Amino acid sequence: MSKAGPLWDPGRVAQRSRFSALMRLVRIEHTLFSLPFAYAGAVLAYPRGLGPWQALWIGLAVLGLRTAAMSFNNIADLDIDRLNPRTKKRPLVTGAVSLRDAWLLVVAGSLLYYVSAAMLNKYALLLSPLLWVLAMTYPYAKRVHWIPHLHLGLVLGFVVFGGAVATYGSKATSIVDVLARVPWIYVVAVTLWVAGFDTYYAIMDIDFDKRMGLGSIAARLGTRGALLASRLMHLATATLLLASIAVYHVGVIGLLGIVIGVFLLGYQHYLLARHGPEAIPRAFNTNLALGLAIGLGVLVDKLIAVL
Repeated sequence: MSKAGPLWDPGRVAQRSRFSALMRLVRIEHTLFSLPFAYAGAVLAYPRGLGPWQALWIGLAVLGLRTAAMSFNNIADLDIDRLNPRTKKRPLVTGAVSLRDAWLLVVAGSLLYYVSAAMLNKYALLLSPLLWVLAMTYPYAKRVHWIPHLHLGLVLGFVVFGGAVATYGSKATSIVDVLARVPWIYVVAVTLWVAGFDTYYAIMDIDFDKRMGLGSIAARLGTRGALLASRLMHLATATLLLASIAVYHVGVIGLLGIVIGVFLLGYQHYLLARHGPEAIPRAFNTNLALGLAIGLGVLVDKLIAVL
């Protein structure tokens, strides 16, 4: 165990089954961080535009992009992960997944993403490279600056953007028209939410990042500075989510999801304040429930409103 906290890694592989190792490489369960917000973006922009086929292609687009991005992230970080005691059990490091298989996942995921965008509408296809480039450049952010958490946040925040384009793009008259219908409050809220939990997650690597010259808020400002930055980002997230209730005319179900989400944000920081870095795994794992509560709450709320 490091001075900064537990040597905990959700990307580690515990068994050498090829399938389980591939699923661990892309962390398939963490797609649930993203998918509810893609659908939330879709219904906030144009609820009547979310039919069964649109829902299917949106889901496949998110799956494809995450598969490609997570696989490439592991490839790009392989040299770092081999040296970091916390990440030595990741599939590429242990050999449970080969580089060839990882590259195949990058290609297959990218193809699925672009095909799905093409099946949605012309604006989804036209704007799809923006999200792809944003996701694929993330591994290099920490090599360039000390706030890679915001880059990761933008990757997830723009999933809301993608969901909005996926539905409203079918009736939009121009790109300007599409951009005007994007629920930007949710884009920013999700960006800051993800950046906030990634900021305290990076505390576990604070010593390693300093030695390697890698950028993070924790390496730059220390543990206390990282926890403060995370709290401020999550305070802004909560403020934006609560403001969105009136801006987007969110009903009772959506309101309940947002209230649960805001409570879970507060609970994360209660755990961190009470137990310090030892609580990072527990705090981090609450985000899966948070994403489901908010994203599904808004989705169900808006779909019921148009029935």
